Amino acid sequence: MVLVVVVVIAVLLAALLGLGAFALRRRLIQRPGGTFDCSARLRMPDLLLPAPDAVPDVDAPLPSGSAPGPAVTDNGGKGWVFGIARYNHDSVEWFRVFSYAPRARRVLQRSRIEVLHRRTPQGQEELALLSGAVVLTCLHAGEPVELAMSEDALTGFLAWLEAAPPGQRVNVA
Repeated sequence: MVLVVVVVIAVLLAALLGLGAFALRRRLIQRPGGTFDCSARLRMPDLLLPAPDAVPDVDAPLPSGSAPGPAVTDNGGKGWVFGIARYNHDSVEWFRVFSYAPRARRVLQRSRIEVLHRRTPQGQEELALLSGAVVLTCLHAGEPVELAMSEDALTGFLAWLEAAPPGQRVNVA
């Protein structure tokens, strides 16, 4: 009986320490300021990007239910990871929410980000993302990445991209 009580107390303490570590990590990430909630889909095998030299046929009708821009096949909203993004000089550091790692999972350099287009979450993505999120499809160093953030965070992110120092190439759709 005493052993069961000790085991239960040990499990509860371990759970509390784990939750405390999450809270402390998030506080340390947010301490310098300039943070916003930002979900990310870092691996997107379903993203079909047009060839750089391809010229779209403006007279060709779009398939029903599609919008102009890169075609995204419906993969059920899979691959999205909740995170926190933090501005750091000429880069955005992206941290996973449910991780103990003290370092950023991904660093996006301002000069290497190319915004392709924005869209609203579609299908199962509405359940996988925070309500009111806007999905921003980008290329970072030639690799596709999608970021989902609130309208306010999107406005700040695009303003940060456009505020690049003179001489830096910035492409904001």
